[in-house]
Amino acid sequence: MAGERMSIISIIMVILLLLFAGFLAGSESAINSISRIYVEQIAEKESRGSAIVQKVVGDPARYLNVTLFVRKACELTATVIVADGFRKYFDSTTTALLVSIALMLVLSYVVVGVGPRTLGKQKAGSWIVPASLTSYFLSKTLGPLTSILIAIGNAITPGKGFKTGPFANEAELRDLVDQAHERGLVEESEHEMIHSVFELGDTLVRELMVPRTEMVWIEGSKSLRQGLSLALRSGFTRIPVIGESIDNIIGIAYVKDLARRTFDYRESEQNELVSEHLRPATFVPETKTAIELLKDMQRNQIHLAIVVDEYGGTAGLITIEDILEEIVGEIADEYDEEEDIQDLEWLSETKARSSARMHLEDLADALEIEITEDEKSDVDTVGGLVAKVLGRVPIPGSAITLHGWVITAERPIGRRHRIATFVIERSNVVEDANLG
Repeated sequence: MAGERMSIISIIMVILLLLFAGFLAGSESAINSISRIYVEQIAEKESRGSAIVQKVVGDPARYLNVTLFVRKACELTATVIVADGFRKYFDSTTTALLVSIALMLVLSYVVVGVGPRTLGKQKAGSWIVPASLTSYFLSKTLGPLTSILIAIGNAITPGKGFKTGPFANEAELRDLVDQAHERGLVEESEHEMIHSVFELGDTLVRELMVPRTEMVWIEGSKSLRQGLSLALRSGFTRIPVIGESIDNIIGIAYVKDLARRTFDYRESEQNELVSEHLRPATFVPETKTAIELLKDMQRNQIHLAIVVDEYGGTAGLITIEDILEEIVGEIADEYDEEEDIQDLEWLSETKARSSARMHLEDLADALEIEITEDEKSDVDTVGGLVAKVLGRVPIPGSAITLHGWVITAERPIGRRHRIATFVIERSNVVEDANLG
């Protein structure tokens, strides 16, 4: 009878512990979900409860730390009691532990996790007063203990810790933003923008950079005239300058520097090299987070940075606009055009305009030519073929000859000035025009 009595007591204790843990979980959800407008309405009543609600909602981290501590203590205590009780019913200790773990996982997830948290969000207004009173009382009694535990945790954790603990986390803030959006307090664009800011902390530079295959660059041995010509044709005001190869970037050429020099000294256009008028290049690892790079760019007034891989080679480049676009969406260029570009448009019997994305097989069929396997290896589009033959990113005016046809880069679009269309013309027509 004593054993049965103890079993009943244990069951009652487990039920009470789980119910209280569930209440605390719902309290956390209610505190994080409550609207400040509702809190102000409660405050107008000028009751003791409203004053405590204001304190808790005004500094949630302080109270949620204690609430989390007590909830975890309840769950762990209940788990130990269940495990001890099952040990009497199973011959094998391992079996008892496995059954205990399985049962408590389900109960903790449903009774403590899903159910109360859902109710806490749905009924935040009804839940907030008892939740705040409980959290306030627990903070008064156990607050010093949780502060000591947080201090110990910060001491043994690498890097700078959080004075109030990490439990009022980003996920909760995101959830609050979602709720504000659902209630019409935050516009759709603002909602997306705020989430994008959060995501910057998890976004690596290599995910936003312009890859090296799409970089526009210039050799340091080129003249100022050639540098200005490239800038005008490409549309870029800052161009990486390379030495022996693209993996050896010696600096950044600014168009305004080159233009100022040629304006002041006309003869420098032909007599001076781009390498003589460089600004230092900033190099960043591709594993750096976007938010860290944005802070560095703001602090050091950097507009463009060269991204390097783990071997020190050039992986690409990134500008401050690339990061800002991740937050606000695509930044339209004043020269952007929104009309649809056809794969192929015949302008005359010997001249056509094609999209950069047109497939090579379709191009071969239209021009009635045979593209070899070597020519189309590693590329699938007209733009890819031109870039492969040139060995660099095409800019307006860049041209190649393909089986009697001259393919010339025509029109860039977007902030990154990618070539959108190519003009295709029979090579004999082009030669005759040049002779004429």
